[in-house]
Amino acid sequence: MEPLQTSKERKMNPWSRPTAAAAQPQARTVDQGLRSYMLKVYNYMASGVLLTGIVAYFAANSETLINAMYAVNAQGQMSPTGLGWLIAFAPLGFVLFLGFRLQHMSYQSAQLAFWGFASLMGLSLMSIFLTFTGESIARVFFITAAMFGGMSIYGYTTNRDLTSMGSFLIMGVWGILLASVVNIFLGSSLLHFAVSILGVFIFLGLTAYDTQKLKSTYYQFSGHGDMLAKSSIMGALSLYLDFINLFIMMMRLFGERR
Repeated sequence: MEPLQTSKERKMNPWSRPTAAAAQPQARTVDQGLRSYMLKVYNYMASGVLLTGIVAYFAANSETLINAMYAVNAQGQMSPTGLGWLIAFAPLGFVLFLGFRLQHMSYQSAQLAFWGFASLMGLSLMSIFLTFTGESIARVFFITAAMFGGMSIYGYTTNRDLTSMGSFLIMGVWGILLASVVNIFLGSSLLHFAVSILGVFIFLGLTAYDTQKLKSTYYQFSGHGDMLAKSSIMGALSLYLDFINLFIMMMRLFGERR
């Protein structure tokens, strides 16, 4: 019979579980707490995606917002105005701000910041409803949801440590961002296609990595109610960004233009 771990050992290794038969009731309690925590994260994430979609849809059907954010160029194509470019890049600045400040906010402030970010992202994604058909948006959304769900389940259930993969994937995100900015000026369809393909794999990998990281976060802050509550919002933000970016990459590849 293996000896029970001390509380100090469990604190040093948040991934460990009590292995003795006598510890099974405690393990069951921890697992129930983890399931409750993950459900809270997924609820926040799904609500954020829903809010983003609603804002994007209504913004795309508002002539006032369309005229403020887009102008028709000499070739008869819609191009962003100054306000359009500002809103397009605003979510990046917002998410960097949240990454640094969220842990210092109150739980209520963190909630408001999350909903505000989801709304701002909706404004920046209104172009999807202007560019692609509604049928293809719906189709790609459900495909994306299935892919996201599968990778999140993998991240939750796998015994493989995905930590080493995380740094590589995050570097890939910055590479995609840089390539996308460069391609604004180059207008290369080949680079656009390559970035989209690479982006799908990177954000699928990040979905699994971020899901597994949430389990570690739960064990780290279990027993600290306020920190655990705020970490659920930060975790929801991570999964939200994985889903939204995966959806964007899939739309670039499989969306049908109007």
